[in-house]
Amino acid sequence: MVNVIQFEMVPPLRILIDGRDLREHVRIVELPFATAEGKPDLAGSYKGLSERDKVCWPSTHFLGRPLLQWLDDGDTVLLGCTCGEWECWPLTAQVQVGEETVTWSGFRNGHRASWDLGALGPFTFDREQYESALRRTARRGDI
Repeated sequence: MVNVIQFEMVPPLRILIDGRDLREHVRIVELPFATAEGKPDLAGSYKGLSERDKVCWPSTHFLGRPLLQWLDDGDTVLLGCTCGEWECWPLTAQVQVGEETVTWSGFRNGHRASWDLGALGPFTFDREQYESALRRTARRGDI
């Protein structure tokens, strides 16, 4: 299955996959773990990135060369904390860029290694559609 991605500069950056906010996808998978800790409100409790100059087009952040990493193993920070500091509560994934597709897999929460997010994704996008969506995050006149 090929997924469809949208990047929207609200701000902060909003990511939609198949028409649904990435935070909602995450919330569904994280809810059992957060509930087991007695903190169900933690599930999906992220905010879009605000580092416009670092992650928006023409940045390579979402193209396999991340500028924001949590674990320094090639992970890409996709979402940050609701406080506005991405390092506080990051959601990361591995972003693999192929000739025809871009795949997000291996999702992790920066502070909850015990939360198994294996049911989240993988999401595979048509590279042309993905890059077109990413270009829409450019500042006016930067395209």
